[in-house]
Amino acid sequence: MNIQQAIDYIHSVSWVFCKPGLDRIRTLCQALGNPQDKLKFIHVAGTNGKGSFCAMTASMLQAAGYRTGLFTSPYIVDFNERMQINGENISDAELIELVETVRPMADAMEDRPTEFELITALAFLYFAKHECDVVVLECGLGGRLDATNIITTPILSVITGIALDHTAILGDTIEQIAGEKAGIIKENVPVLWCGDDEVAEHVIRKQAQDKNAPVHTVPRQNLTVHAMNLDGTDFDFGRYKQLHLPLLGSYQPHNAVGALCAIDLLAELGIAVSEQAVRQGLACVAWPARFEIIHRDPLIIADGGHNPEGIDGAVGSIRAYFGDRKVGIVTGVMADKDYAYMAGRMAEVAEQVFCLTPDNPRALPAAEYAALFASLGVSAACANSVQEALTQAVAWAKQTEVPLVCLGSLYMYGEVRKALEKI
Repeated sequence: MNIQQAIDYIHSVSWVFCKPGLDRIRTLCQALGNPQDKLKFIHVAGTNGKGSFCAMTASMLQAAGYRTGLFTSPYIVDFNERMQINGENISDAELIELVETVRPMADAMEDRPTEFELITALAFLYFAKHECDVVVLECGLGGRLDATNIITTPILSVITGIALDHTAILGDTIEQIAGEKAGIIKENVPVLWCGDDEVAEHVIRKQAQDKNAPVHTVPRQNLTVHAMNLDGTDFDFGRYKQLHLPLLGSYQPHNAVGALCAIDLLAELGIAVSEQAVRQGLACVAWPARFEIIHRDPLIIADGGHNPEGIDGAVGSIRAYFGDRKVGIVTGVMADKDYAYMAGRMAEVAEQVFCLTPDNPRALPAAEYAALFASLGVSAACANSVQEALTQAVAWAKQTEVPLVCLGSLYMYGEVRKALEKI
């Protein structure tokens, strides 16, 4: 088996977008000797901010000398990004080896695992094999019935925030979605709530109380931002002074203070991280597609905001970095998203929009999206692909010297990078 065959197998597994239940992943992991039971986890759920929180927390733990596993989804450019140890992606050779180990067991199951369940089992096996000291484990979707939720050994449960997304699966109210996310809370395991929605917090506190799990919140009033520009953010948070975060986005300091609270809680649980490691870990953290500068001349920024809360964050960032200056926006959206709201927010900061039809059966046609922007008084062009849209947008940006912001799914990021190389 070569790497392409291994990845093709993973993708070929009977995949259904939502196939609830933990029986399949439990059966598969039991056949593998339950590798997840040999590990300590920081389990992270939430609507937005999970990936950035996980990257920052893992970077600080790594800087402190812990062998740190990181499990995230989706991948941005390369599948191997989904499983990392100390900032290094799993190698092709090891991924092949793991697939060859897991495949016979998965194929022998009467009710075969979904793609995400298979990937989760591979990750558990990988982290256990390398005897990670701690694994930062991001939920895929929801929490209660997410494949990652078979773990029995979390040391900390984190919920980064709650907003309306994946409503067809998780529920169409904040209470329902919060209930699904709070499903990761375990008996007597401390919970960190990083959000600010009072309705969601009430649901989380109730579930935590039922599990005798203490709830900690983030004292955002202790955050002081000193400087925020295209080189990063300098800020204080409580006892931590003059920290530097290279990740852009007006929302990133809020993700950072959540990660700092997690680090302080871990110290109480016997996983100490020095202030020097905190500084070093934050200063060198990398996390793509979150208001990331991908080109300087013309200035092009890519952000994976793809739901209302994500677009709110991106629009806030555009205003934070560019003030009243309008930008060009390259965007495509799925038809099942609240695209009317998202277009309305983008129209506030857009001088010109370049709409595209994402390569997905759920995509909203570019012409339909462009017509919506036009009705909002914003000039909008449409294209059939990322390549076509970006070619138009870059030519326009060079002529007008206006910054470009590419907004869409995280999966679109890889296509944007490839299209930019061709241009």
